Amino acid sequence: MIELTHHRIAALPNERAPGRRDLVHAVVTQYRTLGHNVIVSSQIDFAEASVAPSGAPFHTLTDDEREASLLDTLAAWNRNDSVWVFGYGSLIWRPEFEFDAKARGLVYGYHRSLCLWSKVYRGTPEKPGLVLGLEPGGSVHGVAFRIPAAIAHRELRALWARELVTGSYLPRWLEVRLGADGSERVRAIGFVMNRTADGYAGEVDRALLVDTVCSASGRNGSCADYVLSTVQSLAEHDIYDRHLAKLAEEVGVKITVPSE
Repeated sequence: MIELTHHRIAALPNERAPGRRDLVHAVVTQYRTLGHNVIVSSQIDFAEASVAPSGAPFHTLTDDEREASLLDTLAAWNRNDSVWVFGYGSLIWRPEFEFDAKARGLVYGYHRSLCLWSKVYRGTPEKPGLVLGLEPGGSVHGVAFRIPAAIAHRELRALWARELVTGSYLPRWLEVRLGADGSERVRAIGFVMNRTADGYAGEVDRALLVDTVCSASGRNGSCADYVLSTVQSLAEHDIYDRHLAKLAEEVGVKITVPSE
């Protein structure tokens, strides 16, 4: 597998400030040492988690709906070129698809946000967690993965099954700028937030956001571990998201300091 290490984004302000990566590593290590990554019973499923926090039912996509979405997205693909996928959250540290290269990339027009309620994987129906989506505005650094053309349809079908369980995400072709000066550009598939989705959380009150990240846990583990894993993975790719890093620091303090 080739890692395109020569594709380097320009450093963000304070991105390489001394101690940033060490601080992230310390918070994640202390959190996991204390054993906070609790995994809730795998018996939770979409049948019992079919109601959104608003009280509206979640819409679970059928296999036919997912396949139609995939074919519609791939209509813009010539089937000869490799397909790029842009990861901005858990795809960075848990892609679960085959690829032959990856590179850091920058997308304009969207930003990373904890804006989707999770009632199965990082939360429960009683205590929903929050996961990331792409919201309009700003810019976002992430990692682009290249899938060879010969296996692209197969790997993307598996990716659709993971990301499009419900209609919470919308697959979109995004322009991703690779390299320090963004001179190399590729079109990549990214999953942006569907603001009409039942689980869309919008902008969450800060106190509720911190409490949710600290206390919610689901089938794949805790919401805190999801956030901290993302921050750590971004740091490993020399990407610093100041908003997510600040949240990680707040979460780290709250979960490692006993309440009085």
